[in-house]
Order: sequence, then structure tokens, then C-alpha cells
Amino acid sequence: MNSKDYFKDIYNDFFNIEINIETKEEEENTSKEDYIESVNNLYITDESKNMLNKMIEYIKKYNNKEEKNYIPFRIILEIDNDEERKKVENIIFELCKNLSYIKSNEKTNISLYNINKEKIEVTGSFITITNLNGLDLLDNNDKEKFYFNLEESLKTANNIILISDKENNLYKFFLGKEYLKNKYILFKIKGTSPDNQDIYNQINEKLDLKDEDKIKLLDYINETYNSDLDYTLYINKIIREISFNKEIPKAEEEKSIDEIFKELNELVGLNKVKKVLYDLVDVINLKKKAKDDLNIKDINLHMVFLGNPGTGKTTIARIISGILYNLKLIKEDKLVEVSSKDLVAEYVGQTAPKTMSVIEKSLNGVLFIDEAYSLAVKNDNSYNAEAIATLIQAMENYRDKLVVIFAGYTKEMQDFLNSNSGIVSRIGYTLEFDDYTTEELIQIFLGMMKKSGFIVKDDAVDYLRTIIDENRNMKNFGNARFIRNIYEKSIIKHASNTKNKKRKDILKTITKEDISIENLNLK
Repeated sequence: MNSKDYFKDIYNDFFNIEINIETKEEEENTSKEDYIESVNNLYITDESKNMLNKMIEYIKKYNNKEEKNYIPFRIILEIDNDEERKKVENIIFELCKNLSYIKSNEKTNISLYNINKEKIEVTGSFITITNLNGLDLLDNNDKEKFYFNLEESLKTANNIILISDKENNLYKFFLGKEYLKNKYILFKIKGTSPDNQDIYNQINEKLDLKDEDKIKLLDYINETYNSDLDYTLYINKIIREISFNKEIPKAEEEKSIDEIFKELNELVGLNKVKKVLYDLVDVINLKKKAKDDLNIKDINLHMVFLGNPGTGKTTIARIISGILYNLKLIKEDKLVEVSSKDLVAEYVGQTAPKTMSVIEKSLNGVLFIDEAYSLAVKNDNSYNAEAIATLIQAMENYRDKLVVIFAGYTKEMQDFLNSNSGIVSRIGYTLEFDDYTTEELIQIFLGMMKKSGFIVKDDAVDYLRTIIDENRNMKNFGNARFIRNIYEKSIIKHASNTKNKKRKDILKTITKEDISIENLNLK
């Protein structure tokens, strides 16, 4: 195999960017030194590098007949970053394949999310086992069948087995099955994260930056990067932003807790919600100040939002993200907004990976699931059940890295929660979002107009009040969404009404004739 092509593939896997490397004809097999160099460039611990390099040395000697005993390597890969895990797997596989250490030149990839329940097998010369949480989707009999087949495969004299996942998932996978880990697994390869300078060097290599931009890039990385982030996503995002915008991105200024609550207090209504958030912050601060002097249990931050459309649920979720980030309870001020269609797939076996993909994007932040009642399991819908099982598992496994908020209409959400004790037992806070009063909706409308520079006449306010009172009892009344629609349509109508006017006071004044409900879905 051409070594430059080999490293090109690894580079492309890591950055997800195609590059062109001119190569010369080289001998078919990659040298031991090339493998060692590639291992030393991995983001794994020094102890892990030494372990891999010893493996390279042994396999090389076995290939040269300097060693006679075949060792069936059993390896745990404890690596958070999927791309780095794939690199480790590929290095070991290419080594074993090129030096004829395995019978077959094919990998058997077993994802426990996609395991065939009718045919649970662990066979092959080079086996990788990933997505260990998927085992929770099997019943106890199928779980035991899998563990039995895994143990049987470990008795095979000439195969390589890699079991890889994050630390928490590996711990749970081997819980109660320590004999598998202790008796058969010979190596533990543990991942690390690049430091700020490594991140800078990797980005700088891909971009042609001016000296002053290089300084700005390093400053930006120092302000925004931490080791809990998925560094491959972080690197790719920065490269895309700089390539598109032709400038170094700027770090967002972190808001103080006072600034966040000022934003909260400026929202119209939501008095019940505001009180819950104030109480939550008081408890968090008390726990922090008291430390070990008070026996206050860890705060469960998973939440349910109950309320009709347009009552401010998404807005409050963003504010909660800012509060939790400011109090150092999450690593990123990040809100990932999804609905059931973003979690549930169309085909068997695809829902759990799809849901896990959303969860992994949300780690270190807040996952906001709108219209969550759509996940209710009806008519033996196994896809929805699979999504819920994956969410419940993530809420438990990542309770220090993830806050999940389920949101939806009050009645539908109550029905959903009553049917799912697994979700209910993991919810720490329930926030009720009341419908806005007529006067609150008028305040929201006036606030929107003021922000846009308009003055609203009293006759326009009176007409708006009449419209609200006539329509607020209709099914699925949109609350603030209803008001935003009127706001947008009224500006369009005002523009038409004043197209022949030049006086600024007229251009800036909204009258009754400007208030529009044209094409609104009323009653």
C-alpha cells in the first residue's frame, strides 16, 4: 500500500476535506516506522501510544517469523471523538492486513444500534463493536445471547476484536461482565484532546492567513475552545466560516447573570416561569456557596414545558441555556432545537443512530424537543419507542453534559407524560406557560412596533384589542405568534397606505387603517 495514500485517507477522514497529494511509487507494505509515526500523531495518551507501538513491533516480528506465538489482540478504545476512534481502528486494521496478521482483509463492523435481533453473531477476523448503548434496546434474552456470542468469539485463536465507545458507555457495557474485560481484553487505548496550539496549527495549515489574522485566530481559539468540545467539528466549523466570510470569527461576549435576568424581566408576562427560574438559580447558588457543608443532592435540570403555541417556550429555553452556561452547569451556551421528525427515522434500525446523532450535537448544552408529545408510543410504534429509549439512556448517561427540555401543548404533553414513567422519573422541573392576556398581547405588539421605530395611535390599539378578544378562544390560538403575524401584515399594509406620503411623522405612525388581519387563519 502506498503510505502517502494511507495518510491522505486518514487526513480526509479526520478533516472531512479532500486534498491532493502527489505520490511516488513506493513498496507495497507500509514500514513499521510509518505506522509508529502515525500512532505518535494520534490524540491518545502516551501510555496508549506505547501500547500500540509495542503491538506494531510484535506484529512486525511475527510477520518476519522472529516471534512464533500468535496473540489474538483484544482492545478497548475509550475515545470520545468518533473521527479519532476511526483513525485508531484504521491504523490497527491496515497494520494487521498489510502484515497478514488476519486471515481476511475485511472488517466486520458491529453497531449495537443496528444489530440483527434474529441473528446475533460476533464473527470475523477483524471485529469492531461500537455504539454500546444500543444493547439497551434489546430484551434481556437477546442481551445475554450477545454476551455469550462475544465470549465464544474471544475463544477464537486468530481474530482481532476492538470494543470502542465513550468512558461511561464502556463502563456500563462491562458492568456485571467484568470477566470479559479482565480475562480477555489485553489493551486499553484512551483518547485525549488537542491543546489550543494544536487546534491553531491544524487550522492554520489549511488556510492562507495574513500575520494579523493568525494572531486573531489564536486569540479566538483561546477564548472559545475547551477540551470538552468535539474538536473535529470545531476545526471544520472555523475553517468553513473563515473560508466563506474571509475573516476571523469573533467570540460572542459572555452575558452576566444580571444581564440575562434583565432580558428575562423585559419579557411580557410569564410570571410563573420567571419565579421558577429565580428559585432554581437561588438553589444552585446556595449549593455552590455551601459546598460540602450542606447535604443538597445534585440538581436535576431536565425539564418539561407545558403551554399553548406562542407562549414563549423557545425564548425561555434560550434564556435557560444562558443561565446554566453562566453558572458553569453546561460547557456551552448552546440550544439545539428539534422535533420528533429529527429523531425518528423511516426504517428499522435507523432511529437510535439518528437520535444519538442529535444527542451528540447537543452535548455540553441544552436539547429542546418541541411538540414532544409526537413521540408518544401508539399502536406499537417501535420507532417512537426506540427514540424515547435512546433519549432516556442519554439523560442518564450524560446528566453532567446534557439538559433535555420536552415542550408541547399542555393537554397532549400531560397524556404523553402519563404514558411514560421513564421520562417522568428523569424530569426535575415542570414549567407552565399560561396564555397571554389581551393586555399582555397588546404590550408585545407595541414593543415590536417601538423596536422598529413606529408610533402606534390609540385607535389602532383599540382595534387590535377588539381583534384579539374576538379570536383568542379559537382553536390553536397562536398567542405571540398571532400578534407577530398581525405586526408583519400591518407594516406591509402601512407601507401601501403611505406610498404617496413624504412626511416622516406620517411614515412613522401606525393608525387603525394600517392594522391588517388579511389572510390570517381566523376561527
